Amino acid sequence: MNRKISLSSAAVLICLAVLLTFMITFVNTNNRYNRMLATNELSDRVTLKLAELDRNARELYIGEIDSQKLLDSIAEGYVRGLGDRYAEYMNAERYAEYLKSNQGRMVGIGIEVLPSEERGGVMEVALVMPDSPAEYGGILEGDYIYKVEGEYISSLGYTEAVNRIRGDEGTAVNLTILRSGAYSEEIEMSFIRAEVRTQSVKSRMVGEDIGYIQIRQFNRETPNEFINAADELTVLGAQKYIFDLRFNPGGDLDGVTETLDFLLPEGPIIRYTYKSGREESRMSGADEQITAPMAVLMNESTASAAELFCAALKDYEKAVLVGAKTFGKGTMQGIYTLSDRTTALKISNARYYPPFSDCYDGIGIYPHVEVYLPEGLLKEKSFDRIGDEEDTQLQAAIKILSE
Repeated sequence: MNRKISLSSAAVLICLAVLLTFMITFVNTNNRYNRMLATNELSDRVTLKLAELDRNARELYIGEIDSQKLLDSIAEGYVRGLGDRYAEYMNAERYAEYLKSNQGRMVGIGIEVLPSEERGGVMEVALVMPDSPAEYGGILEGDYIYKVEGEYISSLGYTEAVNRIRGDEGTAVNLTILRSGAYSEEIEMSFIRAEVRTQSVKSRMVGEDIGYIQIRQFNRETPNEFINAADELTVLGAQKYIFDLRFNPGGDLDGVTETLDFLLPEGPIIRYTYKSGREESRMSGADEQITAPMAVLMNESTASAAELFCAALKDYEKAVLVGAKTFGKGTMQGIYTLSDRTTALKISNARYYPPFSDCYDGIGIYPHVEVYLPEGLLKEKSFDRIGDEEDTQLQAAIKILSE
């Protein structure tokens, strides 16, 4: 509902927005950041700039001003101006969605996307979730999203485009997809948003003694799902394992480190450094559960936490990596709840490193055995619809383990 607010109230709200935006932190550290604000010249300049904009807008604008929308827009604009491609201001609705998705639930169309390096101004569909509006609507992994509701991704920016695709359950969103050949074919698609259960782990046998575990993304439920899948495969006779991280865009840090703890011997899992130079690490315990031969499948859309999974097993010489060089995202994003407790900031706050090797940000992880899927295969069908016989990367991993 639109509400008119007085100039004095608007000024107070805008100042609060500036304070929250520039000094985002947890509630119990506000005093420290208030002291910092007193000496922050940039904050003073922004406050004056916003006050001037607000004064002119209220004198000239013929429409009504929604105070909450105004505050959210100020925060969104600041975060966009950081230049951090992975940063995001989460308004109350978006933050609630994030909390759901991190527990394995989400409202949307059921896709994960990555910004495309090769084709600027589009987003690559890295993952289509099973039993989702996206799957039923025909979108394919490897498609490029070109427009959202008729607006170009290049104009909206990655974060805003992702936010436009999300929305309320039961509402529609229209996307323009690029597919086939040189990606010159434009396809208009419409989806009805729904709550999607994000099953992060799928498993099956792919040979008499080879178990296959696909990890689609990492969330808080992934470690339990992974352990259950491994136990079931062991009962079925698995003595060797293939872990499929293709099209895995990453996800929750706890999800990946706890999963790796199940696979690695005692020692470091991840090291990360903050802007201040402070370094931290997470360690694996001594209760390594799987010591069988392993192979990991990866591709250009294996990113972030999924790359850490590959790199950690490579560092410990626990698995053979098969496929293509990964995406190359080695920065960690922190989620910081703001003082209103309903909104949050997602921001790149650390650079992380595998157990023993260097940071792969902008570089990627290289496989031991380089294998690609047949050219054009993913333009014909969804990744989940590829048969084992067509999957040259899977076949290469099976061959390696069989030998």
